[in-house]
Amino acid sequence: MRLRSELGRIDEQLRTLLSSMDRLQGLLDAVVAISREVELPAVLHRIVTTAMDLVGARYGALGVLDESGECLEQFIAAGLSEGEREALAEAGLPRGLGVLGHLIRYPDPLRIDDIQGHPSSAGYPAGHPRLRTLLGVAISVRGEIYGDLYLSERHDGQSFDEHDENVVVALAGAAGIAIENVRLFERVRVGAEQFQRLLLPALPDLRPFTAAAIYRPAAEPSQLGGDWYDAIPLPDNVVAVVIGDVSGHDLHAAAAMAATRNMLRALVFDRSSPPGAVLTQLDRTLETVTDNRVTTTALARIEPEGSRWRLRWSTAGHVPPLLVTRERHVVLLLAEPGLPLGVDTEQPRPDHSRLLPPEATVVFFTDGLIEHPAHPIDESLSELAGLAAAHAALPLPEFVRALADHHPSDGHDDMAILAVRVPPA
Repeated sequence: MRLRSELGRIDEQLRTLLSSMDRLQGLLDAVVAISREVELPAVLHRIVTTAMDLVGARYGALGVLDESGECLEQFIAAGLSEGEREALAEAGLPRGLGVLGHLIRYPDPLRIDDIQGHPSSAGYPAGHPRLRTLLGVAISVRGEIYGDLYLSERHDGQSFDEHDENVVVALAGAAGIAIENVRLFERVRVGAEQFQRLLLPALPDLRPFTAAAIYRPAAEPSQLGGDWYDAIPLPDNVVAVVIGDVSGHDLHAAAAMAATRNMLRALVFDRSSPPGAVLTQLDRTLETVTDNRVTTTALARIEPEGSRWRLRWSTAGHVPPLLVTRERHVVLLLAEPGLPLGVDTEQPRPDHSRLLPPEATVVFFTDGLIEHPAHPIDESLSELAGLAAAHAALPLPEFVRALADHHPSDGHDDMAILAVRVPPA
């Protein structure tokens, strides 16, 4: 009997130890999952659902405090059925009263076996599920209370115990770090994007042409890109159009992009030279005065020819532009691309020419718009052509925005689009 009793005790200890190990592993997995999110709404929702999974709770919520620290400005709830959500729709955001307000005022971990019997209980709004148990834990960010995590109703019907509390407290500590990281991530991303946009020009008045451009940063923060665009009105109803991409994603790439753009701006005013000759001169100049980063670019000039318009262009290893007609026919202007800048200044750069139909749109873009590791480049170009045809009737600002919103790339690189529409004949 004593042996059986001792074996039973050891078995119970082993079960407890295994349960603790499972909870610890679950907590570690949860921390890793939360830390992978890079958008604040996704982080907050993941914190709630992860806490629910760790303790087997049916309901979970996270109340984010406003600047005063006394009221809720955001409330993320999980576990509610569609019917429960509809019933609560008119109640609006919780006001931080009752037991929720108690945790705001006293941010120590809170375990309640009977919510309605708690001294701070203020009842439930209409349509709210009737809850019995509660586990509440505050989340701190940089030493200040950011919000409170609420869990209710274990699936097994039991009250929350000390183990549940310890797991959720540990999760709350990791959640505070994740929230701070994602807010820092956002500040870095916004700063990098603002810096990049400061380097890009505002499009001038290009009449008789119309034009629109858009820039989208890479998905990763601090990834300064080398993408740029430019459009320069020239005498006699001529416009020069430039799109380019300097290799690299850092301050050096951004500085090289600015230098390249400014040099090219000066060179395009020489109307006697075709675009290929201008790119050759640019390549040799960059070799002399900069560290000559590898750069792809396309330089085009649209000029009148009789009652029509002619496109003359040359590319330095850049993706070909699209030609979109008024009738929504899309042509990829495939032509010999030439070498990128910074590779071999002695190689000739071919020039190309095409007569444009009235009201045609020429779309220049960088490879960030189409690159996807899972798709061949021809497939992405074909998809982009389909997008251009589908949205061709839109005004140019909406047109370039539609291409940027529905692009076929994976978003790992920044992207730039510049579209120019010629007037009627």
